[in-house]
Amino acid sequence: MMLSPDQAEADLSWTQSDPESLLNGLKSAGCTSDEHMEGDEKVRCKSDPPLSREEKRRRRRATAKYRSAHATRERIRVEAFNVAFAELRKLLPTLPPDKKLSKIEILRLAICYISYLNHVLDV
Repeated sequence: MMLSPDQAEADLSWTQSDPESLLNGLKSAGCTSDEHMEGDEKVRCKSDPPLSREEKRRRRRATAKYRSAHATRERIRVEAFNVAFAELRKLLPTLPPDKKLSKIEILRLAICYISYLNHVLDV
């Protein structure tokens, strides 16, 4: 239905019902707004099937609080990972000493260096 500026508000059926009667109608149908998930403003009815474990997890992960906490944990993990590689990089001899190496290069060089040290100890 298209609305025109000259159309009277009285012609619109949704403006005639006040919010109180609309809420009472929902409650009489078994729907309440008290059953919403955190951060989820949707109204659920008692006739709706219970949410599966996956759906509950999906809704919980969609909240801003969860995303923020996850991003913080991921940042801490990545920083610890990078610090570990930096410490390993300091122990490896290269020419020039400050040569920039990728993580895979650091791992390969560490493997070679460990095998070299084992060989030196065996001789």
